[in-house]
Amino acid sequence: MARPLRFQYAGASYHVMARGDGGKAVFEDDKDRFDFLDRLGKVCGSHGWRIHAWVLMGNHFHLLVETPEPNLVTGMKTLLGGFSQAWDRRRKRMGHVFQGRYKSVPVSGEECDAWYFRIVADYIHLNPARAGLAGGNRGTLTGYRWRSVASYAGGKTPPWQVHERVLSAFELARDGRGKRAYVVWLEARAAEGGKITPEATKTLKQGWHLGPETFRDKLLGLLDGSRKIRLKGSQTGGPLLEHGEAEAERLLLTALPALELPTTTRELASTRKADPRKAAVAILLRKRTAVANGWIAERLAMGHASTVSRLAKDESAYSATLQKLERAVRDDGGS
Repeated sequence: MARPLRFQYAGASYHVMARGDGGKAVFEDDKDRFDFLDRLGKVCGSHGWRIHAWVLMGNHFHLLVETPEPNLVTGMKTLLGGFSQAWDRRRKRMGHVFQGRYKSVPVSGEECDAWYFRIVADYIHLNPARAGLAGGNRGTLTGYRWRSVASYAGGKTPPWQVHERVLSAFELARDGRGKRAYVVWLEARAAEGGKITPEATKTLKQGWHLGPETFRDKLLGLLDGSRKIRLKGSQTGGPLLEHGEAEAERLLLTALPALELPTTTRELASTRKADPRKAAVAILLRKRTAVANGWIAERLAMGHASTVSRLAKDESAYSATLQKLERAVRDDGGS
């Protein structure tokens, strides 16, 4: 499984999500839920976070969080680490509570890109309806206790939760009238099962960022001057791997179109796993970045990591294509 990128910068917004290990329940009772929210509030206080939307489901949670300072990683470590230890203590057990690393997708916070903020808030708030826990015959969405919708409906608002940006994204007044209008909108959507539009679904699945191309370029630009490229035989560590993924994505922006390949993993899945063009791109990534074969196989829809390893052994078979890729990358400003 490819490790997720971690972009941190002042004023960043993220869609953050984590699931229980092996799909097991994380929030088994109200003690778990209150403990998580209490710890979230403390992290918001110590790190200055602003929560725009949140929901606790049985085996996972979602947050739409804004970090005025570049401190998502330290805050999440405090939140999930403390919660997991307390969860284990209450059950007198040891082991993982969450499945792997949490997912954090940067969301464009520009006013002109409000649509991205809007679809994330919708996705989070309508989660209980899609799970059959609210809406339709299961009662109102505001009747589901463990989510931020209640505060929009006039309920108690935690000091760490804010409403203004979500309301602005919907072009609603940033007052009680706007909140009520938003709740009416959500309840209508919940009554229909809380389904997300195909366009919004496609956007939510687009990958490591939620925003236009200018936002993507901004994120990649944050790494300028700190890119690290792995040479054969060099040692790799955590930070190097993180930068390696960003460098790999940067190379793919040039390499895939140069060979008339689609740029998204979903579209790449429509081509053969052992497509010679994919093999050439994989070899380029192996030579120029720190990413693992597993990451390459997943990103290029090549199946198992062993496919990448096997094809890379016959580099000479792709020499002409590799030369074309090297020229394309060089002409695009790469080294």
